[in-house]
Amino acid sequence: MKSFIADKNRKLSKLALYNIEDLSYTSFMRALRKKDVKVNGKRVSKDVDLLVGDVVEIYYQLQEVEKYTEIFKDQNVLVINKKSGYTSESVYEQIKKEQRDARFIHRLDRNTAGVMIFALNESAEKDLLNGFKNRTFNKKYQALVVGVPKIKSAILTAYLLKDKESATVRIYDNHVKGAVEIKTGYKVIKQNKDTSILEVELFTGKTHQIRAHLAHIGYPIVGDGKYGDFSFNEKLGQKTQNLTATELKLSFNKDEYLSYLDGKTFIISD
Repeated sequence: MKSFIADKNRKLSKLALYNIEDLSYTSFMRALRKKDVKVNGKRVSKDVDLLVGDVVEIYYQLQEVEKYTEIFKDQNVLVINKKSGYTSESVYEQIKKEQRDARFIHRLDRNTAGVMIFALNESAEKDLLNGFKNRTFNKKYQALVVGVPKIKSAILTAYLLKDKESATVRIYDNHVKGAVEIKTGYKVIKQNKDTSILEVELFTGKTHQIRAHLAHIGYPIVGDGKYGDFSFNEKLGQKTQNLTATELKLSFNKDEYLSYLDGKTFIISD
């Protein structure tokens, strides 16, 4: 059984599939037919409208799904392509079933797909954590955004402030109390009439940085439910952000345990 509290006025099916990542549409409909879904303690058999605060309980048969594909593996590290729709933590739990010594290193947003790396021993964990902490690794993303930037390539600087109550962040051009400086680079690699594909490089790595920063300059990611153009997303039927971590380049000193991986680049291509 899984449960959640509605945070929006939406259809039961939409919030159920969003809040319970292991729940498939088929399993949800089967649970409805069997009246194995409760809203505020009462069984329902239809896809009802939920109100903010409604408590939902769903009893269903868990179906194991493959949340990632393997890109590279040796005795020290595992590199994967995480699928969209799954939290990094749940991907890690699946990896642990096969790699018991795997160690969690970094995160991607639930609906962001792409390259993730895990350590397979303590020495590798130390080097990887240092690399992410000291920003010595190079990370690139691809984002489908609304609109076409007039400036085709730029490195943007702004200030990010977390809003814990709404689980979002806000971006400011000038420093405000509590905000941290962020730096995001982008380059237009393809453009259409209403959208464009950007290659994005992170020079700092803060919560929702790419999504919020691009929205701040007027080019929100297509499908983004927090920072996006909601009418545009609805028109295209896009429900999750079109953002992929496409490249991770490692960098190590000669005296580090993972020095043999210095300059190694992992790339996800179309």
